[in-house]
Amino acid sequence: MKEEMTDRFLMFAAKVIELGSRLNKTYEGRHIYEQLFRSSSSSGANYEESHSAEITRDFLHKRQKV
Repeated sequence: MKEEMTDRFLMFAAKVIELGSRLNKTYEGRHIYEQLFRSSSSSGANYEESHSAEITRDFLHKRQKV
């Protein structure tokens, strides 16, 4: 399950990067793309961080941020 989710987050970030070529043509599109890019790339990092929890309580705390 963890491997599948990791792959899905990676594929999502890659698709957002591909979308950038279409959104970067206008000022508004660039603004939206920059926000989308940051959030899509950080979601995978947050997911991985939640799996480094040392105890169950720590795990639940980290998952709430995702």
